[in-house]
Amino acid sequence: MDLAYIPSPSTGVIDLGPIPLRGYAFCIIIGVFVAVWFGNKRWIARGGRSGTVADIAVWAVPFGLVGGRLYHVITDYQLYFSDGENWVDAFKIWQGGLGIWGAIALGAVGAWIGCRRRGIPLPAWADALAPGIALAQAIGRWGNWFNQELYGKPTDLPWALKISEGPNRVAGTYHPTFLYESLWCVGVALLVIWADRRFKLGHGRAFALYVAAYCTGRAWIEYMRVDEAHHILGLRLNVWTAVIVFVLAVTYIVISAKVRPGREEVVEPGAVEATETADGAEDAAEGAEDADSGPAADGDVRRDDEARAPGKNGTAEAAKNG
Repeated sequence: MDLAYIPSPSTGVIDLGPIPLRGYAFCIIIGVFVAVWFGNKRWIARGGRSGTVADIAVWAVPFGLVGGRLYHVITDYQLYFSDGENWVDAFKIWQGGLGIWGAIALGAVGAWIGCRRRGIPLPAWADALAPGIALAQAIGRWGNWFNQELYGKPTDLPWALKISEGPNRVAGTYHPTFLYESLWCVGVALLVIWADRRFKLGHGRAFALYVAAYCTGRAWIEYMRVDEAHHILGLRLNVWTAVIVFVLAVTYIVISAKVRPGREEVVEPGAVEATETADGAEDAAEGAEDADSGPAADGDVRRDDEARAPGKNGTAEAAKNG
């Protein structure tokens, strides 16, 4: 008898009148908003303008969604293009299926386009957004909980995930790998925030740290999953991808630290010019106030008072005539 477990929702869709609210899509949307909000705060702290992160995200997010879906469809093509499957399902993104590797890769292309249009360096923007992306993944993983997918091996642990009978799944209690990855991503976000403050990471190294840390967790979490996947030399494809991307990220951190040490002093030239203009206007206004209340103004006041008040000679003359 199971004394404790994590229940799964009976449905992944809530109908708001004629509008179906799908849990998977809702988690993705909330994750994007959190990433943009937190990235904007970090960007402003780095000296950028408010709203720049959102402007570039308009390019990065659609590219990322397309890239994530393409990676999933290509690596799990048998789900859509084998006998008895309907290829139209490949476009039903709300049913689940986004590969983070494709999302980051193609999302970076969209971000590069947005950064080019704004005239800012992509690495600096990526550094500002890195912890927010990790938090977005932490939230987005709960979409798998709504869809009852991507769980791990059977277990009777108190935090086991209870899965109901359904298409391509057997009822039982399993490792909640979605929860493991969600918590891991929160830890990755905290790690990047701490390291960025401690070591002043720049030129894309905060983003590379996020990638390396995420890959470390994804490798062991992926190994626990039991959903169908392609294997190479006995390991799941995503495990190999995590290992390769981890090596690339660490290599980038090492080489970048030697070639371009330190952190960018200016991340958005337009923001610096606007600040200097505002400071100049403020200094000019303060100067005008000082001029109005300075010694010259005091002298004018004294001269006016002397003109209105009778002097010593005037007083004596008045007494003599009286």
